[in-house]
Amino acid sequence: MRSSLEQRLKGRHFELRTLLAIAAFLLGGMVLASAFKWTGASAADDFTGGSHVTLTAPATVPNSFAQLAEKLGPTVVNVKVTKVDKVTLSAPRIPEGPFGDFFERFFKNMPQFPENHRSLGAGSGVIISGDGYILTNNHVVDGAKEVTVTLADKQEYKAKVVGLDPKTDLAVLKIDAEKPLPSAQLGDSEKLKVGEWVVAIGNPFGLSRTVTSGIVSAKERVIGAGPYDDFIQTDASINPGNSGGPLFNMTGEVVGINTAIIPQGQGIGFAIPVNTAKPLIPQLVSKGKVTRGFLGVNIQSITPDLAKGLNLDETKGALVGDVVSGTPAEKAGIKRGDVIVEFNGKSVEDSHDLPAMVAVTPVGKKVPLTVVRDGKKREIEVKIAQLESEGAENETSNPTQGEWGLTLENITPEIAQHFHLKTLHGVVVSDVEPGGPAHEAGIHRGDLILEINQKPVNTVEEAMEAITKTDDNAPLLVLVQRDQGSLFIAMAK
Repeated sequence: MRSSLEQRLKGRHFELRTLLAIAAFLLGGMVLASAFKWTGASAADDFTGGSHVTLTAPATVPNSFAQLAEKLGPTVVNVKVTKVDKVTLSAPRIPEGPFGDFFERFFKNMPQFPENHRSLGAGSGVIISGDGYILTNNHVVDGAKEVTVTLADKQEYKAKVVGLDPKTDLAVLKIDAEKPLPSAQLGDSEKLKVGEWVVAIGNPFGLSRTVTSGIVSAKERVIGAGPYDDFIQTDASINPGNSGGPLFNMTGEVVGINTAIIPQGQGIGFAIPVNTAKPLIPQLVSKGKVTRGFLGVNIQSITPDLAKGLNLDETKGALVGDVVSGTPAEKAGIKRGDVIVEFNGKSVEDSHDLPAMVAVTPVGKKVPLTVVRDGKKREIEVKIAQLESEGAENETSNPTQGEWGLTLENITPEIAQHFHLKTLHGVVVSDVEPGGPAHEAGIHRGDLILEINQKPVNTVEEAMEAITKTDDNAPLLVLVQRDQGSLFIAMAK
């Protein structure tokens, strides 16, 4: 018994000495590694090439949006719209045969449907002044016969549409309330950062005062909605009925107007930056429409291949593909091939930037711009004119022609090379809207349009003039050159 006990004690003593030895080794090893700065972190730094991106303070998730929702909810309204839509009825086909007379009498005696019918729509809006002005989307109230605004306290008011701007999809309404209304403060969307928390409040699917939260997923998104695309992308839930509602930052300021979604996507919504709206609101209130500046150039983005071909050091700026005769651009001396890199003291990073810059410039104002010509920068002063019509709007890299779903560009040597064209006559189709009339008729990207309604066209301006002269109910006949042959294509709306 005693011998057995001594053996067990000796065994435990051995185990203890072994553990102590291992501990000493590990401690010694740690001291040694510390002496030689061989920590895990420094080894990782050496392996990955040095510095890592770190935060001085960890990013925090808001504990609650309750205070924002309670404070801002009364500034958001429900917009109900009644529209009168025109009904197109096709005559029934009368079958041939012995029963033809019977069916003819039958359909003749059927009750006739009205040519127009009333339809209902809904959206959201945000009160921007205590006297009842409300900011919303153009597409919510465009064509409205009657607009009703419901406040957070369930009070209903008939609203007047005081201003519409289809180009930016913005509209201003006015209601006459008995007392001053709570209004939202307009913020600065330029200061908004990707990853920043935002809150959307609206009426999706008629569910009033719905609050959703998310982050800014991206900025300056171009989604093909118009010539002044510059959307904030967010993953805050936006659904039908949210259109026209506000997107708030964490200080309770309006930073965007919720406008569009991608039906096939989840967590992909788009809002118009409030900085786009702020300079337009006074014009919409006082004039009912927006007056925009006009320069008179057709522009395009600079690809790496174009930059190489033009001997440019970078792809920054807007490449002038054509200068419209008699416009401020021509009078100022801007030439085809110039690259506009600055406008009125602001950098033009891409062709998408220039249209918005020109549009908000007061008519008649002289502004400086910087162009790169033959590898050298030149300062040019230009006097901005007024944009008179859709047809005159050339400061855009996507000059889509009306409702045809067709984007045309003048043929420059670079574009001819890109699309493998062997002629500089005609205008090239640079884009076709999926599902649009041009797409349905069989127009392809890269097609060369030589004639419209049997009249030759060699510039976008000539094509636009021919298109605008086409009767709304008449097809558009175009002569297209494709590959080595040509064909006529008729497009119908």
